[in-house]
Amino acid sequence: MIQNENRRGFASDNNSGVHPDILRAIESVNHGHVIAYGDDPYTEKAISRMKKIFGEDTEIYFVFIGTAANVLGLSAATQPYHAVICPGTAHIHVDECGAPEKFTGCKLLTVETTDGKLNVDLIRQHMHGFDFEHHVQPRVISITQSTELGTLYTPEQIAEITSFAHQHEMIVHMDGARISNAAVALDCSFHDITGGAGVDVLSFGGTKNGMMYGEAVVFFNRELCRDFKYRRKQGMQLASKMRFIAAQFDAFLENDLWKKNAAHANRMARMLHEAVRGIPRVNITRKVESNAVFARIPEEIIPRLQEDFFFYVWDEDISEVRWMCSYDTTVEDITGFATRLRSLIEQGA
Repeated sequence: MIQNENRRGFASDNNSGVHPDILRAIESVNHGHVIAYGDDPYTEKAISRMKKIFGEDTEIYFVFIGTAANVLGLSAATQPYHAVICPGTAHIHVDECGAPEKFTGCKLLTVETTDGKLNVDLIRQHMHGFDFEHHVQPRVISITQSTELGTLYTPEQIAEITSFAHQHEMIVHMDGARISNAAVALDCSFHDITGGAGVDVLSFGGTKNGMMYGEAVVFFNRELCRDFKYRRKQGMQLASKMRFIAAQFDAFLENDLWKKNAAHANRMARMLHEAVRGIPRVNITRKVESNAVFARIPEEIIPRLQEDFFFYVWDEDISEVRWMCSYDTTVEDITGFATRLRSLIEQGA
């Protein structure tokens, strides 16, 4: 679907443009020659900045996309006879076309949740078969922050999961595609909800929050990344002109651009929630904690509403839709959307 270029929809924060500061950062390093494949001063500077945030004892590797960050991060911690425990809504299970299974060889053991979040009691159902050669061996617990349902793990909830995992000689992976939105909503640092809470490996995303492309795999457990440089190369994620990824991360983190962008997206989601929740036949289905709003609306108006403001249907069986706000969502976008939604419902009443 081709949308009016002057109108922003609510399909995904991936659909947003690139923040002007990020574009300027790319342009600023686009001169002269530097050594390729990350052996350049811009990559060194970006990694140094990230280590100040995540910890000097971390190891950080840039890749192109989030699926690669997840798959390579998981592959560093697993063998093909291992299993990864994750929610049934997890991106690695639903939206990565089987890439985790294909490239790690591991089985994904899913857990049904009400809010997209794992907890120790839910994880226990898969904690069996250890040392029995006929069963896959549970090795990784993967959580998403913020979750695919827009919910958040507190630092204490993460620490409870990581403590349980480490007691069983397992590791915890975090899909942090929207970790900026989570950190802002929880009013905490990146470290508080990652390494500080016991996470072993993080897929750190910026694409959904104003970057053009590029993600980072952050290892807090350095034992996991002894051969990661080979995995990254073999996984086709070693960027030759890495300075253009690094420059984006440097600008993203400098002067808290990540925080400003995420705070705006979260604020727009709250505004959207307030704008639509009083409209007849609109039922908000989930708590709005980050930059996502979920709602049930009349099935018959969905295609017409999508013509003006594109978004995705989350659950076709119950006409549940998902509306995502971005760093560049405007008040006018929200008022226009709410007005159109109300009009379509009233026309069909």
